[in-house]
Amino acid sequence: MAEAFSLKDQLFNAGTLGDLVSEYEAGIPGFDRDRFLRAALDRFPDLGLLERMEWMADCLEAQLPADFEAMADLLQASMPPPLDPARTDDDFGRFIHALPGILAVRHGLEAHRDRALDLIHAATQRFSMELYIRPFLNRWPEETLARLSDWAGDDNYHVRRLVSEGTRPKLPWARAVTIGPDATLPLLDRLHGDPTRYVTRSVANHLNDIAKSEPERVVARLSQWRAAGRQHGRELDWMTRHALRTLVKTGDPGALKLLGFDPDAAVEVLGFSVPRTCRIGDRIDIGVEMRARARTPVIVDYVFWRLRANGVQAPKVHKMKQVVLPAGEPVSLSKTHHLKGDATTYRLFPGPQRIALQVNGRVLREVEFELTEA
Repeated sequence: MAEAFSLKDQLFNAGTLGDLVSEYEAGIPGFDRDRFLRAALDRFPDLGLLERMEWMADCLEAQLPADFEAMADLLQASMPPPLDPARTDDDFGRFIHALPGILAVRHGLEAHRDRALDLIHAATQRFSMELYIRPFLNRWPEETLARLSDWAGDDNYHVRRLVSEGTRPKLPWARAVTIGPDATLPLLDRLHGDPTRYVTRSVANHLNDIAKSEPERVVARLSQWRAAGRQHGRELDWMTRHALRTLVKTGDPGALKLLGFDPDAAVEVLGFSVPRTCRIGDRIDIGVEMRARARTPVIVDYVFWRLRANGVQAPKVHKMKQVVLPAGEPVSLSKTHHLKGDATTYRLFPGPQRIALQVNGRVLREVEFELTEA
């Protein structure tokens, strides 16, 4: 039987740490390669992914001067060349290069803010410092935002991306930040016209985060950007769809209208089929037949109201199809849904469930079904 994939073992192992210590040997006088490797690898089996990063920083710190200014100089001298500036996307960097960010927070946050931010500026060109800029935003909001404002015009697109990604309200894996959209939207105003997809994807994700609490504000901002004309039309269309993806699932009228879909479109459901009895583990076919009197663009989703352990049904929206209904002609769509019993994000329980058909954000039909054990 094949061993389960382990991300932490792929990212942190003898081979990847060997690359890292070669960089330290070149930049840190007297660096003891074997001492670092023995100490780091010895504890790896007992540590998770983020814990390994912190432990590696412990092991590195043991061979660095206590004075942060001197420490930062050596860390910067040990950095590999910046990530390829010819690329424009999907170049996150290697997790082994997170250590300068960890040490910048540990030793620079209170007494050496400016030098620590300089270190983060250099380090994010090798590995995204999105997790490590956030403590500075919380401790020194005005000063850090001023620095980020400068970085929004940086020549390096990794630095520009950090301005958006590091300030996201709901950044995965990250601690919360105390600043809000009033502080970050002016930065996004500058970044939304960026020529690099790596940056514009982050801007769209940032807007999607804000949309979960302030949907009207996000729709308004995207409308303003469209009127400003600073971004290429096709790229702004992509950003708009990506930024509004959560609002589209929840049927937000403003988001749907901005994307060209009428929430009140006159769509007739001619048929909606779901098996009335299913077993956990089955693959079921969901079918729908619709018709509209006039040519009508529609986003067709289905909402699976699954039974939870507490007996309450919880909704999850699934995509079916984005299509244009021709005037007066029936259109049939179908989707196969796997009723997985071992999904990573939720568990299925036997009992009554239901599936709802959602068209342009409106629920037009519902079907109840009984889910049984496999």
